[in-house]
Amino acid sequence: MTHDDWHFTRDPDEFLHRAGDFLRSRPAQHTVHLTVTETLRTRGSGVYGASDPEFGVLAGADGRGARAAFLRTPPHPLVLTALTGQEADVLAARLAGREQAGSGGLTGVNADDATAAAFAAAWQRHTGARTAVQRRLRLYRLGELTAPRPAPPGRARSAGAADRELLARWYVEFGIAVGEAAVCDPADWAADRAERGDVLFWETPDGTPVAMAGSSPPVAGQVRVNAVYTPAHLRGRGYAGAVTAEVSRAAARTDGVREVLLFTDLANPTSNGLYQRIGYRPVSDFAVHAFTG
Repeated sequence: MTHDDWHFTRDPDEFLHRAGDFLRSRPAQHTVHLTVTETLRTRGSGVYGASDPEFGVLAGADGRGARAAFLRTPPHPLVLTALTGQEADVLAARLAGREQAGSGGLTGVNADDATAAAFAAAWQRHTGARTAVQRRLRLYRLGELTAPRPAPPGRARSAGAADRELLARWYVEFGIAVGEAAVCDPADWAADRAERGDVLFWETPDGTPVAMAGSSPPVAGQVRVNAVYTPAHLRGRGYAGAVTAEVSRAAARTDGVREVLLFTDLANPTSNGLYQRIGYRPVSDFAVHAFTG
């Protein structure tokens, strides 16, 4: 067994056959791998872009199972589980060779702090690319939910088919607000979320939506809260906290769900403070490094 025992595939079912037990052994730390792979399985390989996704599994010590994994959904960053420095260097060399052979450019890496830094440094050594930290993230797990008090006027309700236009617009605005391009086609994202009913609006007493928050489908006993957004002119009124608490409550009551998770941008102290006040507790820190040149 060596650090180069990587198996590559474009088949999400084969990926889960090889790495599923490993990923499910730490569902919080592997939440992105689990939720993205499930989305690819259920919605097709084109959901995140025109290029086919790619997966990698590093074999376990006995040559069976897995001890690390990655997924790529070009043009989005490589998403890695934890690696040692040597493992990160070997993988960077392998992927750099594949890139030179015409497999497509790597735009960045998303992983826990240490792994992301090790892989970015290795990628720079092997390719000469420039690397820079694009975003630092913190993963939180819901403890005891404490809804904000006093709650803002209004109530939470599920977004439905009649809300697709607003969902699509707010999805685009959310991406701009957090500095990320839309991962999915906005209209497709809105239609899918409206059909699933897993986005909640907070609406004022007159029925006007003023904030939204969504959740991912349950996978391996975990659900991740996402797409928390309030238009800029409506912020500071408690709408985000109220709708996040309600979507978190609904997720925690879902059959089979043991963990409710969310990511925050560490550059935003307001959101980090808000989520901790309603009961979220830090799990671990992650970083996204961008590659250019």
